[in-house]
Amino acid sequence: MAALQQTPITFQSRSPPPIQIITGPVAKLSFSGGLKLPKLTIKLRSKRISHRGSGGGALGAKMADSAAGSYANALADVAKSNGTLEQTTADLEKLEKIFDDEAVYNFFVSPIVGLEKKRELVDEIVSSSSIQPHVANFLNILLDMKRVELIKDIVKEFEKVYNTITDTELAVVTSVVTLESQHLAQIAKGVQRLTGSKNVRIKTVIDESLVAGFTIRYGSSGSKLIDMSVKKQLEDIAAQLEIGDIQLAAI
Repeated sequence: MAALQQTPITFQSRSPPPIQIITGPVAKLSFSGGLKLPKLTIKLRSKRISHRGSGGGALGAKMADSAAGSYANALADVAKSNGTLEQTTADLEKLEKIFDDEAVYNFFVSPIVGLEKKRELVDEIVSSSSIQPHVANFLNILLDMKRVELIKDIVKEFEKVYNTITDTELAVVTSVVTLESQHLAQIAKGVQRLTGSKNVRIKTVIDESLVAGFTIRYGSSGSKLIDMSVKKQLEDIAAQLEIGDIQLAAI
């Protein structure tokens, strides 16, 4: 299973603009206070899928995206005004990782868990992950508005806003093992040449199914893919064997 690693490192160079590499583990949380989060996982799993948007279907998803975009823009305005755009981005990436835990997500969206209990967990998350006060306030606002289920969509929308503001291209590099920083920097510079963006941010993903090599996904919603994995090579070979289109060298 692919594992996303997200701790920002910024590479400075003389000629190209800064290249940001997002790698390394996120701070671990130790939940206390007898919250017993895992008990909610199975009961609310289906609600997690259907809770996105109250309209249902494509219309509900569109409404959720619109709401997430509004929240993301509002938070970006605050971050720009107080000069914390970079740190706010990092904070949201931490929250995204935390809410990937089904127990945490289901705890927050559960109608049977009181608001005060949810605020207690927010305080623990803020303390454990060193979240900025305005981001903590934003999370509490989502609780008050009963829109905390949008947090992952908000993170994605905020990332788009951030990339637009800073003229940044996001590239996701997937590999079997963690790549060295200098290799990631070379990949980032290559993406920069391809896109002409002022900045490049790289997210690293570990996926052992690639066997070896790596893939690079970038462009609008990850629409462009450079696949240099052994898995892709094996798939190509398998396809050639299936159709019998193999050229043998003449002796």
